[in-house]
Amino acid sequence: MRFDGTKDYVATDDLKVAVNAAMTLRRPLLVKGEPGTGKTVLAYEIAKAMGTPLIEWNVKSTTKAHQGLYEYDAVARLRDGQLGDERVHDISNYIRKGKLWEAFTAPELPVLLIDEIDKADIEFPNDLLQELDRMEFHVYETKETIKAAERPIVIITSNNEKELPDAFLRRCFFHYIKFPDRQTMQEIINV
Repeated sequence: MRFDGTKDYVATDDLKVAVNAAMTLRRPLLVKGEPGTGKTVLAYEIAKAMGTPLIEWNVKSTTKAHQGLYEYDAVARLRDGQLGDERVHDISNYIRKGKLWEAFTAPELPVLLIDEIDKADIEFPNDLLQELDRMEFHVYETKETIKAAERPIVIITSNNEKELPDAFLRRCFFHYIKFPDRQTMQEIINV
């Protein structure tokens, strides 16, 4: 498995090295750069080049790390219990899988894009440290552990709006996509 860019995406040599190192060692790749330099599109193109599915998690200012794992809908369960619905006896009916859960249990190796991580609260990256390191997490409501059969290819983007915690940065490969020079810009225009 090697990424050399695609017919629709011009990748510089240093970007190819970063992507291939992250894919080989299955460590998250943190890609920073100015808006419009192709950070998000990179994940799409890696998935396309590898012929694997893309699971996209768009982070917002209100996004909590736990939402990437799962969410338990206690209100729906309470409502169903009041209405006498039989589904209420199985708590798993009220667990909604998050994007990390989807990536960990995907039938084939996916590319997981965590897009614009710097939009979230400063604690967001730290709250994902253990899950991204171990590639597993525990679902307390059902008492099960969700473990990745194979480490997904994780691409994390940042517009550098906020500093990310050092503990998080140590667990990622890092690449800064510079604004293209004249020659690279011409290649992009030609594509």
